[in-house]
Amino acid sequence: MNIADNLAKDLVIHELNASDKGEVLKEMVSTLKDAGLEVDVDNALKVLNDREKLGTTGIGDGIAIPHGKLECLEEIVVVVGRSSEGVDFESLDMQPCKIFFMVLAPEQGAGAHLKVLAHISRQLKDESFRQAFIDTEDKDELLRLLGIA
Repeated sequence: MNIADNLAKDLVIHELNASDKGEVLKEMVSTLKDAGLEVDVDNALKVLNDREKLGTTGIGDGIAIPHGKLECLEEIVVVVGRSSEGVDFESLDMQPCKIFFMVLAPEQGAGAHLKVLAHISRQLKDESFRQAFIDTEDKDELLRLLGIA
């Protein structure tokens, strides 16, 4: 499995405009709608915010992996975002997050959902990958790094 397996070019945001956790989630979910996916933005935000109430998905090392399940989806979708300034995502290490991978899965896709989360987590453990992600100059460079250029 590769990160690129669940990514599409139009679901990669090279520089997030958001400056807080709620705005990050809204910007990332809105990207799905902008890409033409039939997603109820308000419901998706509720699912993601409900998950955040259980515990932050800011896992440390500048990484957040917000995730949840939506009935309207037929397959897993991943939205990637980058913030060069960093955003307070209530991360476990109390550091701002710069790397965001939002994973939304169909209600009945628990096994695949967990595999995607695990694969993303493994890839993001590589410090050189994280630094290259943060240092990308433009969207094309980020797409190449993610393997979808």
